[in-house]
Amino acid sequence: MFELAFRSVLQRPGRFVGTLLSAFLGATITMMFNSMHDTAAGSGVDDQSAELLTITGAAVGGYGTLLVFFAVASALTVNVRQRDEEIRLLRCTGATPAQIKRMVVGEAVLVAVIATLLALAPAMLGGRALLGQFQDNGQVAKAVDYAFGPVAISAGISITLLASVGAAFLAVRRAMTAAAGGRAPRHRLRNLGGALAFVAGLGGVSVTFTMEKTEPTLMAAPAYGAILLSVGFATFSPMLLRVLLGWLARPIELLTGAAGYLTVHNLRERATQLSGVLMPLILFIGMATATLYMQDIESAAVRASGAAKSVEDKNLESLNFVIVGIIVAFACIMLINSLYAATSYRRREFGGQRLAGATPRQVLAMVTVEGLVLTATGLFFGTLAGVAGIIPFSAVRTDTFLPDVGPAMWLGIAAVGALATLITSVGTARRALRTPAVSAVAVTA
Repeated sequence: MFELAFRSVLQRPGRFVGTLLSAFLGATITMMFNSMHDTAAGSGVDDQSAELLTITGAAVGGYGTLLVFFAVASALTVNVRQRDEEIRLLRCTGATPAQIKRMVVGEAVLVAVIATLLALAPAMLGGRALLGQFQDNGQVAKAVDYAFGPVAISAGISITLLASVGAAFLAVRRAMTAAAGGRAPRHRLRNLGGALAFVAGLGGVSVTFTMEKTEPTLMAAPAYGAILLSVGFATFSPMLLRVLLGWLARPIELLTGAAGYLTVHNLRERATQLSGVLMPLILFIGMATATLYMQDIESAAVRASGAAKSVEDKNLESLNFVIVGIIVAFACIMLINSLYAATSYRRREFGGQRLAGATPRQVLAMVTVEGLVLTATGLFFGTLAGVAGIIPFSAVRTDTFLPDVGPAMWLGIAAVGALATLITSVGTARRALRTPAVSAVAVTA
């Protein structure tokens, strides 16, 4: 079956583009920032430079691990779901569940290895550029030489492989259950992990109230709390989407007519599948909102005190912007990958709706309303997670629960998420509708 996996990747590489891109970006980010550990361990590195490089590698390396798993899991889940008919055919021709699992895991391992090898050069260049930026800002000594060594390489290989294999096991388990005609597994471990993340996030934001406003690590607790809350909301996104639909179904149908009716029906039926779209959207909104607003509050507090920014302040600000930049790029790519794959997979569904009397315009309207509902859901829960971190930080740092900052930053974050969602989903649906309805229904999923 590993030989079959090898042939599958070589013969039909197009189906693995999303997974390869997600793994490639994850490996690049992981190795790029973990190379800061290699650089900090070099000879002649002063303590201040070593501290910043180590903090950068540890903080962003942790984010990278989380994002790699979510990205690869999302892409692989959609990839395997698109192959339901192929898996059923393999079962009918005598393949055992264990053999199919080995094939899918083998594909994931092969793609992960290719992605990691392709990521070596970009990770080196990115790490060198990051070090140069720190040196230009005076945060790291000019004499420090860049190093790309065992920490970066081992982290890139291990994290990418583990994320790919774990995601493949989860994806194929669901597909095998569906192929056997059974109910999808409840993912108890995933739900337990989401619950733990939610509890830990609440603990993180609560701990902030026990800290002093002058503590150097004041921002860390609410930031990580907001991130963990985002993970918790993302994990339970199917259930949250169904709850929102229970409240909003009637208004959506009244406002948008037939397109709204189709939207509500499809979202209820496909809530679990759409978790792959909501996860990156909630993570992006929550993490970006919390980090950017807390940094803005911190900068305003420093200006109000009349003091100049210290080296530690500059280091923290640079690190926050680097983290947000990574989150924006990675989450948007995750979102686009998931939406493109999920919408492309619905070619037969669109064909069936057109044969039943729906016009292409009505189908596009349905997809647009779906995109708006998904965007609103992601914005609501992502913002809720971000605000949960912002309020305690503001209360301790500025003695006020409501910071004196405007909505412009949040509107920019929301606009990026909404544009990525709507442009990808509507554009992909428009392309899918070019296939004649009869041909779309005749093509196997």
